[in-house]
Amino acid sequence: MYTLALETSCDETSAAVIQDGRRILSDVISTQVPIHRKFGGVVPEIASRQHIEYVMPVVQEALEKAGLSLAQMDHIGVTYGPGLVGALLVGVAAAKALSFALDKPLVGVNHMEGHIFANFLSHPDLEPPFLCLVVSGGHTQLVRIEGYNSFVLLGQTRDDAAGEAFDKIARVMGYPYPGGPQIDKLAKTGNAEAIAFPKALHEKHNFEFSFSGLKSAVLNYLHTQEQRGIAYNPNDVAASFQKTVVDTLVEKTMDAASYCQAQKIAVAGGVSANSALAAAMEEACQAHGYAFYRPEPILCTDNAAMIGCRAYYMAQDGLFADLTLNAKPGLAISSAPLRH
Repeated sequence: MYTLALETSCDETSAAVIQDGRRILSDVISTQVPIHRKFGGVVPEIASRQHIEYVMPVVQEALEKAGLSLAQMDHIGVTYGPGLVGALLVGVAAAKALSFALDKPLVGVNHMEGHIFANFLSHPDLEPPFLCLVVSGGHTQLVRIEGYNSFVLLGQTRDDAAGEAFDKIARVMGYPYPGGPQIDKLAKTGNAEAIAFPKALHEKHNFEFSFSGLKSAVLNYLHTQEQRGIAYNPNDVAASFQKTVVDTLVEKTMDAASYCQAQKIAVAGGVSANSALAAAMEEACQAHGYAFYRPEPILCTDNAAMIGCRAYYMAQDGLFADLTLNAKPGLAISSAPLRH
């Protein structure tokens, strides 16, 4: 079973060919990071135009690398939300055109569910049920994966996502987009105990997140130091900020695991590539006797391979979309296209 998958939710144009759900035959990613870096973040209009230019060449390259033709594809999977509406529309339009022209079934994939399924590509032994912490630039969620097509959203951020906070703090400190890797790098040589930053919503069994207060606290600290003419150590700021975020994510995940009696814990999303989060989560899982899973770094960030994996398991259950499929920038984790 061959799946052709497209991903254009933000600033990566990607296409992949997946065999039987879990074997990556090709995963081509055209990144726009250098283009958006000069603006300090993703510019939606520019992202959309770049997707239009790159989407079909990326599809062609993915097929060539897999050594297969369009006619050999069994279905077409595509991200239709959440994400930037203009960016999503490019991928959805391309997938619908291919589906129509080739008379192949179309599968609309939730981008966040795709991130979770990246773990299946990196860990052939992983099977549901398990608990997954999804942390990206736009989302922070705790999701219980009960089956390949059955999810329970335990909680999510009320305001800023963890990745968004990383990017904002890095930008204010003068570091280029994307900010997450910059903060991670600085924190390695900083003192994580140097500055005490606040945690929010840390009551037991509260699985929601809030990082706006932490972001404001860090910004206030930086501005206060500057106004007083006192130099601050960026490494210490990065380490203290990162520790607060990581501690919050790990504590809530461990609480959720105990609450729903999970034995397997996974992380997913761009922020799951953060070395401090991976180390702290693995240590906590070992202490509690949980199995720990994380995608390899290239599968943590946006890619079409994870979309192809998700599409395969949806196709197995007949969860196909028709040609009325449209972009849904605010798509919820448990929403799925209509069964046909």
